[in-house]
Formats: sequence, structure tokens, C-alpha cells
Amino acid sequence: MTATALLQPDQGLELYPDWWRGAVIYQIYPRSYQDSNGDGIGDLRGIIERLPYIASLGVTVIWISPFFTSPMKDFGYDVSDYCDVDPMFGTLSDFDALVAAAHNLGIKILIDLVLSHSSDQHPWFKESRASRDNARANWYVWSDPKPDGTPPNNWLSIFGGSAWAWDAGRCQYYLHNFLVSQPDLNFHEPSVQDALLDVTRFWLERGVDGFRLDTINFYVHDRELRDNPPLAPELRNANIAPAVNPYNHQEHLYDKNRPENLEFLRRFRALMDSYGAAAVGEVGDAQRGLDILGEYTSGNDKVQMCYAFEFLSAEAPSAARFAAVLRHLDHVAPEGWACWAFSNHDVVRHITRWGLSPAAARAYTTLLMCLRGSVCIYQGEELGLQEAELNFEDLQDPYGIQFWPEFKGRDGCRTQMVWSPDVQNAGFSKGQPWLPVAREHLGLAVDAQERAPDALLHHYRRAIALRSAHRALARGTLSGLQVSGDVLSFHREEAGEEMFCAFNLSHTPATLHLPQGHWVAGGQELNSSGPGADGVVHLGPWQPCLVLKR
Repeated sequence: MTATALLQPDQGLELYPDWWRGAVIYQIYPRSYQDSNGDGIGDLRGIIERLPYIASLGVTVIWISPFFTSPMKDFGYDVSDYCDVDPMFGTLSDFDALVAAAHNLGIKILIDLVLSHSSDQHPWFKESRASRDNARANWYVWSDPKPDGTPPNNWLSIFGGSAWAWDAGRCQYYLHNFLVSQPDLNFHEPSVQDALLDVTRFWLERGVDGFRLDTINFYVHDRELRDNPPLAPELRNANIAPAVNPYNHQEHLYDKNRPENLEFLRRFRALMDSYGAAAVGEVGDAQRGLDILGEYTSGNDKVQMCYAFEFLSAEAPSAARFAAVLRHLDHVAPEGWACWAFSNHDVVRHITRWGLSPAAARAYTTLLMCLRGSVCIYQGEELGLQEAELNFEDLQDPYGIQFWPEFKGRDGCRTQMVWSPDVQNAGFSKGQPWLPVAREHLGLAVDAQERAPDALLHHYRRAIALRSAHRALARGTLSGLQVSGDVLSFHREEAGEEMFCAFNLSHTPATLHLPQGHWVAGGQELNSSGPGADGVVHLGPWQPCLVLKR
């Protein structure tokens, strides 16, 4: 089998009803992708303009971060109308055109549903806060103060401080796990669940193929409002909130991760199944992320996929770390399905976060495409964009403003997609962009990389093509997981196809012995080492070995 043959797409993959299994998902942060009207903010028409580029990557699904009507205190994650498009992004007709154009290219659409909380400008909350006895009085999480006037418990907000805000009209506190302007919906109220399922149905009827579910484990709170216990210092990590945030000092048993959430997810899944749709849930928990992933994706009655934060952490994962995560996942989620990501709109870009050299960036990309599960890549990741350096006066993110300078927020990973180094604002907009275009990104623009055969962009295309060409990689089992020094290796197998994958995750050469059998070299376009005559593989720094069993 030739190397070229190894990269031919497997057309049979498109025939599976569980199309989400093994998919490569491309996340678009619409504010920063492409501006079509010159107002400095990306929009839905801009995404339509760039669909040919997205299709050229070989991805099969795009996830679009929120574009709903919003006061934009948290840039669309504070929704004031779940069933309309904010004018800065376009119209419902624009969204319909985007769905149609994507489908014509064979690309499915996931949209970002923010169900755990709304904006305080949502009509539901305005009615809820108006009195204690109106029709929606119980649609949000309200509580009387303690006798001394303090909040009802010790729950903390992701964005700092108490998770409770005082409302003078009702003389009660309301819960907000995020900004004060993002009150939490009360999932113990059946009518709230019904209303959110109606929202879901609205978008399914418009042709979306599924959803990314923001903060999926935050939906349900403890009815008794019990205090969270303290978390031992040695168990704290900054995967969810920065180290300077006291949120890391609690074990979040009662403000999220509640078992009652499973019943809502079953209702949600039943609705999705009636449309052939799928969802990937964001599990925000620093200690139990994989366990919750296992719970939420077990069986066939909850969500299809979840992603946790294991590889969104600050430290570059070693071979041993990858193995530990994969083994733990196999233990807690034998029926589950992960969606792996190295970067997204909430974390420092992994090129910067892990301090990757070009060779290391390629190795991690190839490894990502060989993991069991689905894969999510974030816009600009395919270009190797590093975290942008912004001045305090340029910040828009309330998270960064709150904790500056120890934590600089999320704007550095949300700067504009760079299309051409020689065009105003790198081709993003003819107007003043909402964040400064990072000058350090210009040399990595799409047009520049298209002209450079060795650019990372082409490596991403080849790695995605390899995954698409092999059911073993897209859908198969993972077995034989081993770590030898800095080399991680495993087998992927599906429908009689078996691939052996090994990765040298270090700056020094390494060797390994191939398992018994007759192996055919593959993936030369990805710098893969082939088998030696004696079964010994010599791996250069950051070099993979990808071979097929014949």
C-alpha cells in the first residue's frame, strides 16, 4: 500500500448514522473569524465566505460559538434571546444560508447552547425577579439570606467572589456560577426544562446537526444548598480556573455535578435522537472531569460525546501523562466517547501554553488525530498561532480584567483569524477589529502558509486526511497502550484493519521494537518512521511511527 493510498478518504465513514463518532470538529469563534460588513466583528456571512477554506482542511463538522441575541457581557455566553441571532452576527436568514452552504459541502453544523444560565436581560429573568409569586418566579435559583444577611452558602463564582448576588426587589439572593449578569436557571423546575427543550427543537427544525453544550455539568444545583467542602491544597489545579482564583479551594460537590442532571440529559437525548442529531458536552471539573464524562456518555440515552480538560492544562502532556489519562478514561468510561482538544476559546493556545517547537507541534497534531474518540480543533490552531500579547487597555474579557496581571484572561486566544499578511487587518475586516490583530500572527497567515509546502497548515490537512482514510483511527478500539521512556504507543483496530501508532514525545532519538506481524509503512507525509528489517524502529526527535498490519 502506498503512502498516497493511506491518505485517501474512506467514503464508507459517511454512511454511519453515528456520524459524530470519530469526527474532526472545527471550532469557530464567530467574532474573530471573518467580518463581512466592515464593522470589525466577525459574522455568519463571514463564515459562509470562508467555508471553502474550512472544507479544504478535511473536517466534517464545525462548532460555532454563540451568536444569539446578547448584551455581550460574556461575549454571547449570556443569552437574552435563545431563538434569534444577535444583529452584530447577522440574521436568522443568514444562519439558514450558512447551514445550507455547509451542508452542500458535506459539513455538519453544531451550535453552542448555553443552557445553564441566561443573561439578566432575558425576559425570563426580568419576570422572575419582579416578584416571588409570578409565573416564572421559580425559574432561577433564588434563596433567602442567612439570618445575618450573608449569602445562603459558601459557593463561589468561576469569575471570582461569591456565586450569589443580592436582588433588592425580591430581597433574596440569586445564584450565578459565572458573571453577576449570568443568573443560573433552575433545572429543578419542570417548566424550565421544557422551555429549554423547546429552544433545542427550534434549532433542530432549522437544520442544525447538533450542539456543543456549554458547562454541561453545571445545569443542576443541590436543592438543599449545602456548603461545598474545602479541597486539600495538594488536589487543587488550575485546569478550570486560574490558580489565583479561590474557586480552586473548594470541592464542588453541590453547586454542580449533581446526579439529577442525568434525567435532563436523557430528555435532551431523546429529542436529539428524533432528529438524528448529536451533542458534545463541556465538562468543567478539575478533579472529576473524566468520571463525569463517563457518566454522561454511558449507554445510548445521554449525550454522545463529552470533553474534559485533561489536555487543556498548562503542562505539556508527556507520554506517561497521555497513558494515564487514556487508562483512567478506559476505566471510568468503558462505554463512553471522548472528544479531545488541545485548544479552545477559553484557554491559552497550546503552542504557547506548552512551549512547543515546530516539530513538537506536528507530533502532537499527529497524535491527536490517532486518539480514540472525536477531535476538536480551534480556529487558528492549524496555523500554529501562539497566544497573542495584549495590553491591559485592549482587554475585553471580564475574566482577565478581574484577575490582571496574574491572569490575563481569554482575549489572547480570541484575536482575529489571519488570512493574508499583506491585506488590511490580515484580511479579517475592513474596519477596526474588536481586538487588535496580533502582529506576531501575520507571518502565519493562511495565504502565507498555502505558499509554503512545509507549513503546519498542510500538516494538519495530512493528519486529518490520515484519520479520515482509516476506520481504525476514526472509530476503532485502542489497545496495547505502552510507555517506554518518552515513547507512547498503542494499537488501533476496526473491521479487520489494524494500525500501530508510536510517538516519540521528546527532543532525543529513541528506538522501539514493532509487535510481531507484517507491518507496512505509512504516513510518510507526516514524517512517520518506517519499520526496519529487524523490526526495530528508529525514531528521531518528535517523530511518529504509523504502520498498518498486512
